[in-house]
Amino acid sequence: MNRIFQLVCVLAFAASNAAMAQTYPVRPIRIIVPSTPGGSVDMLARTVGARMGEHWGQQVVVDNRSGAGGIIAGELTAKAAPDGYTLIMATISSMATNVSLTRNLPYDPVRDFAPVTHVASQQIVLLAGANFAAKTLPDLITMAKAKPGQIAFGTAGNGTGGHLAGELFKLLAGIDLLHIPYKGAAPALVDVISGQVPLTPISINTALPALKSGRVRALAVSGSHRSPALPETPTMMESGVKGYESYTWYGLLAPKATPRAIVMKLNAETVAILKIPEVRERLLADGAEPVGNTPEQFGAFIKSEIDKWGKVIKAAGLKAE
Repeated sequence: MNRIFQLVCVLAFAASNAAMAQTYPVRPIRIIVPSTPGGSVDMLARTVGARMGEHWGQQVVVDNRSGAGGIIAGELTAKAAPDGYTLIMATISSMATNVSLTRNLPYDPVRDFAPVTHVASQQIVLLAGANFAAKTLPDLITMAKAKPGQIAFGTAGNGTGGHLAGELFKLLAGIDLLHIPYKGAAPALVDVISGQVPLTPISINTALPALKSGRVRALAVSGSHRSPALPETPTMMESGVKGYESYTWYGLLAPKATPRAIVMKLNAETVAILKIPEVRERLLADGAEPVGNTPEQFGAFIKSEIDKWGKVIKAAGLKAE
């Protein structure tokens, strides 16, 4: 009798979730973004959100909650009602590197979220000032080996995608560079342009205006292939750094107990949006490469990124704060 009752409860719960998904959404959806307006992740959230809102006839609001390397946004989402009306456009920091860099992280990226889809990845480009002596990546490696710890690279801060891309470069190239953390990518880029700091590993989206003006030079990009936005710039691997691959990435997640039917509806909608030619072209022009996969694939990717960057953080001797 108990088994029959349990089966009835399970079937009723499944039917309820299916009915909820059919009518979802019936009110505005909030996408929390762990950065200030205007950056890559904000642009992605607004692009996806606008298309979603048009199709579903409901407003999609982007809620910028910057600070603490994405922890504020992550905690807010993890504690939200699991009803599909609060999502996060997460980053590598908020869902992968914070695990190894933050003591007492107030959420677990694997346990506390329901992955929806990996939205896009963006390569990092290693920029040098226009007057910096090294004109190529091999030149830089030779120079760094002759001057260990004397050549600096600036980033948006400790534990950011640019910082860890730089640490991975140091490890695989066998060189020692001096890391200088800034309060954001923009001030680091300004100092490279002015010649105060010679290098910065930075997202392609942020780098493009300075590259087009000739104020900086691209030494290499971080992916396994050349970026469509910078087809003339070689990859780190092409330039002699074997095994180098690093991306900053963005993905949509919901609180853990969000009904599966709603997660799948969000997944289907987001993947369809990423296939729209105008959307793809806009993202590629900004240096972001659309992905769009299953919740299971995105969940496995997050786990692999936590493991990969945890090893880099340990090898580089970075300490949790």
